Amino acid sequence: MSIKYAHTNIVAKDWRRLSDFYIKVFNCKPVLPERNLSGKWLERLTNIDNVSIKGIHLSLPGFEEGPTLEIFQYYPENPDKQSSNISSQGLGHIAFVVDNVEEVLNKLIECGGQKYGSLEEKEYESLGVLTVVYAKDPEGNIIEIQNWK
Repeated sequence: MSIKYAHTNIVAKDWRRLSDFYIKVFNCKPVLPERNLSGKWLERLTNIDNVSIKGIHLSLPGFEEGPTLEIFQYYPENPDKQSSNISSQGLGHIAFVVDNVEEVLNKLIECGGQKYGSLEEKEYESLGVLTVVYAKDPEGNIIEIQNWK
């Protein structure tokens, strides 16, 4: 049996705005076609009556083909979104390795994101020096930005 990781999904309030953020800040690329899903099959799959989904998959930097970031917006929207906290149970964050953590953090802030914690450097004896910061995208999802030297 072959098993391969496919994608990570983010449910968005505004899928176009959020996908544009990941394209601008992290150089993700759209994987067409855009999705516009509806029908009885989707209602049965999601267990949500009268549901429709719009969104897109984004290729992740460093991958020609492979796992994508799936950004979907559900209609009708679920108003029960809890704010993200780094220690909440469930999906905690996604991480990107970058050349310059501070530069990407500044770009993230310019594009509507926000810094979550402090930028830190930590030397690991066998691994090198980690420069790292947590941040949030415009919808509050946590992102780790890191560099190893």
